Amino acid sequence: MFTAEPSKAAAEAALNPPWHLESSRPGRSIWRLIAPSKRRLLGVLGIFVVKDSALWLLPVITGAVIDTVVAGGPLSTIGWLALAALVLLAQVFPTHVLFTRIYMSWVRTLGAELRNALSSRLQVLSIGYHNRVSAAVIQTKVVRDVENIELMFSQVGNPIGSALVVLTGAIVMTAVNVPEFLPVFAAAVPAAVMVWWATHRSSARRNEEFRRQVEQLSRRVGEMAALLPITRAHGLESVAVRDLAADTERVRAGGLSVDMVNGRFGAASWVVMQMLAALSLVAAGALAVLGWVPITAGQVVLLGTYFTTLTNSILMLLNLMPIVTRGRESVRSLAEVLEEPDLELNDGKAHVAVVDGAFRFEHVSVQYAPGERPALDNLSLTIAPGETVAFVGASGSGKSTLINVVLGFVRPTRGRVLLDGHDLETLDLRTVRRSISVVPQESVLFEGTVRDNVTYGLSAVDDARVEEALQQANAVQLVRDMPHGLDTVIGDRGARLSGGQRQRIAIARALIRDPRILVLDEATSALDNQSERDVQEALERLMTNRTTLVVAHRLTTVMNADRIVVLDAGNIVEIGSHDDLLARQGAYATLWRLAFRAA
Repeated sequence: MFTAEPSKAAAEAALNPPWHLESSRPGRSIWRLIAPSKRRLLGVLGIFVVKDSALWLLPVITGAVIDTVVAGGPLSTIGWLALAALVLLAQVFPTHVLFTRIYMSWVRTLGAELRNALSSRLQVLSIGYHNRVSAAVIQTKVVRDVENIELMFSQVGNPIGSALVVLTGAIVMTAVNVPEFLPVFAAAVPAAVMVWWATHRSSARRNEEFRRQVEQLSRRVGEMAALLPITRAHGLESVAVRDLAADTERVRAGGLSVDMVNGRFGAASWVVMQMLAALSLVAAGALAVLGWVPITAGQVVLLGTYFTTLTNSILMLLNLMPIVTRGRESVRSLAEVLEEPDLELNDGKAHVAVVDGAFRFEHVSVQYAPGERPALDNLSLTIAPGETVAFVGASGSGKSTLINVVLGFVRPTRGRVLLDGHDLETLDLRTVRRSISVVPQESVLFEGTVRDNVTYGLSAVDDARVEEALQQANAVQLVRDMPHGLDTVIGDRGARLSGGQRQRIAIARALIRDPRILVLDEATSALDNQSERDVQEALERLMTNRTTLVVAHRLTTVMNADRIVVLDAGNIVEIGSHDDLLARQGAYATLWRLAFRAA
């Protein structure tokens, strides 16, 4: 019944990518993203040697043309130099296309790997983590932060490769032609470093603040979208706009702050580099006039062109720093998710092939935070296979926590829960949940057809099986009345259906899986009387011969349960059938009288 399940290769690749990101070391993390593909990127650098050869060889050709003109010929030399220039320029198109195909393929693949790694990590992070972190913030990380990293690599790849090749070529050709001028070139490097050092810390800090502000705005937008019906119903549109405006103002101010830092950096870089280029040209001309260094007119042009090329290349690299800083911050953001330790660990645990549905709670306690009252307090309970057990009690009595313990969303602080005699802590919960179906108070449907929603996660399900599930869920006529039957698109979260219709579609989705364990969490509490009757009939069919755990506020829905467990402050205060508990005149009878009066 319980066997070890080998990990799937695809899942392992996503969960264990060839790189490790650290939020405390985003710079090193960027290098780790590059390292697995360093051979490929070295090949790309080889393409640059050919592609950008025109940038460092054309000044030599230009200088030779000038010297030929000064010397009075011959004309054939100029012709050969012109041909060489044309060849250098013509090869740029095919080599640049080749570079784009190879390099951008790597960038887009890396983006896909990052998103897959995030998706895989999110699937194994605990439900507690997902309760703490806004879905809108997670969406921002998966979409915006990965896009920033793709943008960083796509925008820096060509300039960096070009700069490296051009700088190397310019220095080599200068060393060959006028080696005395190399020290002048060397002055550009410390000047560039000084400009970068003056602003990089401020830029990193402002980018981190801006990223947090964008995440807060994403969280606010997600809340606004979720609360829109409540906002509209109570005429609170102006309040929602005002609250969002406060966050958009912080994002505006934060973005402007980043832009100002980047603007000052860019302006300072341009001024320093252009001043160095002008001084280089003046120095070359002065040395030639004074005769201190044997420099021809062509070599003066060559040196001026090379120094302009060198300073422009350095300036181009400096101008990439804001993009790199933003990318570094996005790497830090992704690392926060990939480093999150709050995981539901299943690998290496026993694989559950068959489930009977017997549960035993042995002195189970759950305490969410030190010093708080336990949500469950030393609870012991046995549930037989095929038994229907209902849990009732006031809000905060521990009903939802108990269900979350059964599903493995919450781990006991003390005690243990056994499924078919095996501790849940020792089982691969992913395989356990294949035998469980949950029908919550608010059915979770998605944008797609009726068929897509009923067969979600299943493959090769024929229409007859879908129709049978809909029939048992009291939903077959509902679907037949739809304009396109099973192929009718039901809208985002089933927006085109009523609450009762959504519940019946959700019940059909549970039925088609033929689960051994069924969890009904307030499944009819939000429905009107007619919808409740339709759904209750479907639920009774669904509950047949299955271990069923029911949480309900409407006590009329639990009257037929085999046993009713009354909870109070995380403790079991009564257990019995409906008739037995009414006869005892205890806590359940009190709840029943209150419910009857409210009705």
